[in-house]
Amino acid sequence: GVRFLVIPASSEVLKAALERGYIQEFVEAGAVIGVPGCGPCMGNHMGIPAPGEVTISSANRNFRGRMGTADSEIYLANPAVVAASAVAGSIADPQDVIA
Repeated sequence: GVRFLVIPASSEVLKAALERGYIQEFVEAGAVIGVPGCGPCMGNHMGIPAPGEVTISSANRNFRGRMGTADSEIYLANPAVVAASAVAGSIADPQDVIA
């Protein structure tokens, strides 16, 4: 299965996303919304990949073990690619998902 996690970078980002209706859209698309701040991007909480799991993230850095395990595949992409991949269930081009 595919997990779709949205973790806003800050309380301000969460507030803006709520005001613009983005959070509602994410929830309707099956996303789980986490508390603002650092989470799986630093191997801290919620969404840490399991060994062998494939993750695509819009985090700004990546190195072996950063997200909690050295035995997973981590790909970094822009938010549009990450969202399209969540919808498609595999790494995808947003133009292919929107079309």
